[in-house]
Amino acid sequence: MDAIETAKDKMNKTIAMFKRDLSGLRAGRANAQLLERITAEYYGTHTPIPQMANISSPEPRLLVITPYDPTALSPIEKAIQKSELGINPTNDGKIIRLVFPELTEERRKDLVKTVRKKGEESKVAIRSIRRDAMEIVKKQRKDSEITEDDQKKLEDQMQKLTDNMIKDIDVIMAEKEKEIMEV
Repeated sequence: MDAIETAKDKMNKTIAMFKRDLSGLRAGRANAQLLERITAEYYGTHTPIPQMANISSPEPRLLVITPYDPTALSPIEKAIQKSELGINPTNDGKIIRLVFPELTEERRKDLVKTVRKKGEESKVAIRSIRRDAMEIVKKQRKDSEITEDDQKKLEDQMQKLTDNMIKDIDVIMAEKEKEIMEV
């Protein structure tokens, strides 16, 4: 029974990682999560921007970053410029504004391809977790720890769990694709 719980835990972590990866994709609207992975040099330590500043989104395509410490303004600005965001920040001396441009049709299609690729990678990871769990169940049967009926039950449960996780990934992918293609 414990093989299924372990597999379920690993699968949930895989889906959480997939969601986190997708949150980093810029879909033409401002999202504070885009800044979570960007760190700025602050008193000799690389610190994530959300820990150094208040981030708000007053408009759908605008992020406003207000540092808690005004001396952090310049390091935050530099970190955003060096990041893969591809957006040039505007600094007025107190806050930083990030204006997200509208996405072109071509860029939207590229992003959808990226979403599908990440989705497929997550599905492969889920199936790999299932395979590992099935091997544990077969080993338990071989070592006479469980009966043949128990083995069948566990394998069926494992397959149902896998199918549900794959469906979850498909739903998440569809939502992200819809968000990206929205004009």
